[in-house]
Amino acid sequence: MTRRDDGPDPAHQRPAGVDDVTVEALGSLSKALETVERARGHLYGFHQLTGTADLELDRAVRLLRAAGHDEWADRVQRDILGRNVIPGHWTFQIVEAYDRTYYEPFRGLERGAVAALAAGRQHLYEAEMKEARRTAGHPDHSACPEGPHSDGEGLPAP
Repeated sequence: MTRRDDGPDPAHQRPAGVDDVTVEALGSLSKALETVERARGHLYGFHQLTGTADLELDRAVRLLRAAGHDEWADRVQRDILGRNVIPGHWTFQIVEAYDRTYYEPFRGLERGAVAALAAGRQHLYEAEMKEARRTAGHPDHSACPEGPHSDGEGLPAP
């Protein structure tokens, strides 16, 4: 494979007829989705941390009983262990509802907009920003990585 240093690979070149405002709008839409991806990660963190805490309650109940505090062990087991975090929901159900109700429709809409408005080419805004900011000829500012697609092989035509 040859190393390209004359500009972004074809997958990151703006298709003919796509204007600056469209590229900026798609960049903004992608940035919003990236923020949602981070929020989703925090939601999974909430899910895992809550589950870990619930499992640790088994140990707390066992230790309270071992220490002769059966009434407290019973209260923890009855009132907190396995409790819904919001009415009718464990955290996995919140994650599933978020994915189904918000994340998946958002992700599908972003992909559809990129497909319809930019011939499926993602990150055009960032690719153009990279091109504007790199120092031509500098080895650490190359336009494309070396690898299977470094010559644009197998990518859609601009």
